[in-house]
Amino acid sequence: MNARKPRLLVTMGDPVGIGPEIIAKAFAAGELADALVVGDVGALRRGAHAAGLSLPVAWLEAVGDWDRCPPGCLPVWQPPGLPAGLGALPWGQVDARAGAAAAACITGAVGLLQAGQASALVTAPLHKEALGAAGVHFPGHTELLQSLCAVDGMLPPVRMMLANEELRVVLVTIHLALRRAIEALDMPGILETLRITHAAGRRFGLSAPRIAVAGLNPHAGEGGLFGDEEIRLIAPAIEAARAEGIDASGPYAPDTVFMRARHAPGHPGEFDFVVAMTHDHGLIPVKYLGVEEGVNVTLGLPLVRTSPDHGTAFDVAGRGVASAASLVAAARMARRLLGAR
Repeated sequence: MNARKPRLLVTMGDPVGIGPEIIAKAFAAGELADALVVGDVGALRRGAHAAGLSLPVAWLEAVGDWDRCPPGCLPVWQPPGLPAGLGALPWGQVDARAGAAAAACITGAVGLLQAGQASALVTAPLHKEALGAAGVHFPGHTELLQSLCAVDGMLPPVRMMLANEELRVVLVTIHLALRRAIEALDMPGILETLRITHAAGRRFGLSAPRIAVAGLNPHAGEGGLFGDEEIRLIAPAIEAARAEGIDASGPYAPDTVFMRARHAPGHPGEFDFVVAMTHDHGLIPVKYLGVEEGVNVTLGLPLVRTSPDHGTAFDVAGRGVASAASLVAAARMARRLLGAR
């Protein structure tokens, strides 16, 4: 009989952020029993200690050893390229070695997934400045994962979705300065976002996902009075999507559409997804509802990837007070997406 393989890979994120301690907390709570951590053993042991846990951490030389890990031990596989001494770095400080470690974990995890040694990826937070200090010139997980999943030099079209039980928001542009994000908007990109969102809805088990498209300008442009992007770019993309059988509508005023889409007790949402044009336009409403349950999902990759919707929280790293709730929600979301597949 073949040995069982881990269902989830969990990357440790920045080793001087809260990633190691929230991973330890989630594992101790029984939420990562089907997971293998890709990270540094020393950093994970320090994270468990910071969380106040007497948690043994097992160093696996090979991923195939996961099934033989003693019960109650946090299984960790160290990928190639990890700098030495990560468990001794100061908590909560930008460090190139920490950035290099976070990137090595992501690269190693994607390699395992591509080799069929696990089924989905859950990523603990990394620090973008540390990543840059390490010479890894990607603004975040999304773009790095996109590069690692390229085929014959062709990058898969990806989009960021932030979701909780009340709201799902997909972004057309991600990590760009606001001026550049507006300049980057075009009709094909918006249409591609609608296609990716529709496909994601089908993976969530929705036969005809309802997609609301938020405008860019106040009052969705007010017929061109406050800007013409809605007329030139957004409305034509919606019309083209509808011609393909996608249930997209809008553009709606961005200051009210999220309230209309929100699913809450006694208030069934009018839409299943909202597509927003820029990063903060879309993510502020989701995060306002509570980062504890928010999950970041990368749509368009040839693999399932989720993450917490918060950052490295350098201000509280190592103090044991960070909540693992969003990481737990990310693991549950990954399993849900695997089940839908």
